[in-house]
Amino acid sequence: MGVAIGDFVLDLAVLEAEGFFNEVIAREQRVFDQPTLNAFMALGRPVWRAVRATLTRLLSADEPTLRDNARLRERVLWPQAQVTLHLPATIGDYTDFYSSREHATNVGQMLRPDQPLMPNWLHLPVGYHGRSSSIVPSGTPIRRPSGQTKPDAAPAPLFGPSKNLDFELEMGFFIGPGNTLGQPIPIEQAEENIFGLVLVNDWSARDVQKWEYQPLGPFLAKNFATSISPWVVTLDALEPFRCAGPAQDLAPLPYLQSANAQAYDIQLEVTLRGATLPEPQRICASNFKYLYWSMAQQLAHHAVGGCNLRPGDLLASGTISGPEPHMRGSLLELAWRGSQPLTFPNGETRSWLQDGDTLTLTGFCQGEGYRVGFGEVSGQILPAL
Repeated sequence: MGVAIGDFVLDLAVLEAEGFFNEVIAREQRVFDQPTLNAFMALGRPVWRAVRATLTRLLSADEPTLRDNARLRERVLWPQAQVTLHLPATIGDYTDFYSSREHATNVGQMLRPDQPLMPNWLHLPVGYHGRSSSIVPSGTPIRRPSGQTKPDAAPAPLFGPSKNLDFELEMGFFIGPGNTLGQPIPIEQAEENIFGLVLVNDWSARDVQKWEYQPLGPFLAKNFATSISPWVVTLDALEPFRCAGPAQDLAPLPYLQSANAQAYDIQLEVTLRGATLPEPQRICASNFKYLYWSMAQQLAHHAVGGCNLRPGDLLASGTISGPEPHMRGSLLELAWRGSQPLTFPNGETRSWLQDGDTLTLTGFCQGEGYRVGFGEVSGQILPAL
């Protein structure tokens, strides 16, 4: 396990072996000498905060422990360029929400112009259970999926590679201690169970989705791949960027009500690069604060029926679109279902992703004189088999 410090990674396993966390974590637990963060996630927010405080002290300019010990620094600081990043957790379960009002309205206008939002949308955080086995870290190539599609004029469905491959600009959060089966998590305790956030790209085959989602939710259109960034940014690191989210038109039911500001000002960007687009082209700029349903509301709703959430489970936001056209977090919206293709400086256009395209999501919070970054999540599209 490591922590990003500028251009370096701080090796937590070495610090743990040297006893720097003995006051907060039992020495025999060795939660950082692990391939994933699950054991640390399970310990809860008081321990996360204590470890964060220890690291802040060790990295302070007036603390001699690392500053004056060259041999220890050599053992604990690794150049990021020499480090291979992996999935940060063993993800037992994955749930994807549909929490951006702008995204839900845009999609609804395409499919149901008379009623863009379904009747339940303003009352609860809509979601579906995704496939955890196909969640991959940034940099993993994405194979174009095949499946059944049915063009409007076709008398029967066809089988073949998806022609409408899309990205979805999302963020996700990892569950910490979680809850026991049958025991809901009150919204006041929701953030105590949120370890931290990652960038998420929930790749989507829109033509497959159009045919298969009736009458149930996404299936093959979503289960072929979901990419996440390997760095997890904790809620405590994001606290200076907490802000109010959008006003909710209808008062939620009591189990979804909270007096606290539950959004975060996280700037998000999407770039696309292709075989004949060597320079990345920015196609979207949005912000996490636009989400109508907050993480706390998503978590409280997920667990209200007694569903047990476990350390390392991933809950994603759904596409994060903003109020302006350039803030739309998917090609489905940006190119308006293919009717308004994006045009690039060299004359190329895109309605959907092409083989060879590389799609990259980045995110950061900007403070006064400092920045909290999420790294990136990227993937290149490979041809279907």
